Amino acid sequence: MRSAAAAIADWRPLRVVPSLSPRLRLRLALLVTVCLLLVAGYQFWLRDSSLVAVDDVKVSGLTTKDAERIRRALEIAGQSMTTLHVREERLLQAVSAFPVVRDIEVTSDFPHGLSVRVIEHHPAGIVEVGGRELPVAGDGTVLLGMPLDRGLPRIEGRGGVAGDRLEGAELLHAARIAGAAPAPLRSRIETIGFRADQGIVAELSEGPELIFGDASRAEAKWIAAARVLADPEAEGATYIDLRLPGRPAAGGLPAATVAPVAPAEQTAVTPPAAATADPAAAATDPARVPATTDPQAATETPATPVPEVPSTPVTPAPAAPTTPETTAPAGGVAAPPG
Repeated sequence: MRSAAAAIADWRPLRVVPSLSPRLRLRLALLVTVCLLLVAGYQFWLRDSSLVAVDDVKVSGLTTKDAERIRRALEIAGQSMTTLHVREERLLQAVSAFPVVRDIEVTSDFPHGLSVRVIEHHPAGIVEVGGRELPVAGDGTVLLGMPLDRGLPRIEGRGGVAGDRLEGAELLHAARIAGAAPAPLRSRIETIGFRADQGIVAELSEGPELIFGDASRAEAKWIAAARVLADPEAEGATYIDLRLPGRPAAGGLPAATVAPVAPAEQTAVTPPAAATADPAAAATDPARVPATTDPQAATETPATPVPEVPSTPVTPAPAAPTTPETTAPAGGVAAPPG
């Protein structure tokens, strides 16, 4: 290891950066000043100057019946801006009175153009409030002004409408399930409602009921439902339980027929003898006693041989003579002979 004296001997002083000349310092100062002036000019004059004012506003993406009103509101708000100073929050505020507008995408076209693409809420179902049918989006927004599509599912549950929003957990959860439904399946949904013992349940036309429970993992539950509905083995199910989307259960299927399993060793069975007219002999003849159908009883309880009992002919007793004196009247006691 080197000693401290050797380290000190090898030490060399650091190179000193030469100081800037007065001429170079002046140039740097002028450059900084020019940059500051350019930034200030852009910030306080150019970006809001009429040289870059918006003259042409193009609006796309509108399908609602209020499209003209929304377009006009966006044009007025856009023409108060410049292509270098686009204020998106002001454009959103201009269409805040239209619940159908979910969001907007703004693109400036220097020097005088502005393009606004409107992203609308898509109706997920129909809710009836106070005798009036209203389309609603999956997030519970009531789409006032949106055309009513009769092919949408009906959303049922306790709750109501406050302004442009649904209120009530049952209606909100049902709307969320409806909004997450794939388009091919949404057209098959008739109603989506709430049941106390099953939660959110969707009824399909010509199909089983879909039990969702709550609105959590709505997309995963719909994927599981589509997978089960496409399975030929689930045909005929009356309901599909999707509360555990990883393990959906199809219920109400007809019971499967299970074929009996033959025993490993089959004992030869003696064919029964010809039928006899003597029931006593048939009951006491071991060859005529049917074998038990319980395999456990056959293995645990050995069969005891039954001795043969000779059949004795039974002589019928002579019938007692019937006389008018001994015949009992109907419903009474026989009277003694006179």
